[in-house]
Amino acid sequence: MNNARALELARRHGELKARIDQQRRTLAAQTQPVAQALARGDAALRGVDWLKHHPAAIGAAVAAAVVLKPKRAWTWGRRAFVVWRGWQSLKNRLSPSG
Repeated sequence: MNNARALELARRHGELKARIDQQRRTLAAQTQPVAQALARGDAALRGVDWLKHHPAAIGAAVAAAVVLKPKRAWTWGRRAFVVWRGWQSLKNRLSPSG
């Protein structure tokens, strides 16, 4: 192989590597929203999984609703949900990936 041919192949190789690198960056940017949506879905599934493994928590919530009367239990449930959502939001803002 002559020197000009080797230089041409090396140049072409460099161009292809740069093109591949750009395509990878573009793909990563385009799939980021999908990755975020999947992460939220995974978090929801972890919550469901936790409830499956801790049925006593559901029993305690039902017992509290019966003892506190439904209206009061609903009020406290909403408060707890607001606090939980605030905690989740704060945790997501402070995490290195979010």
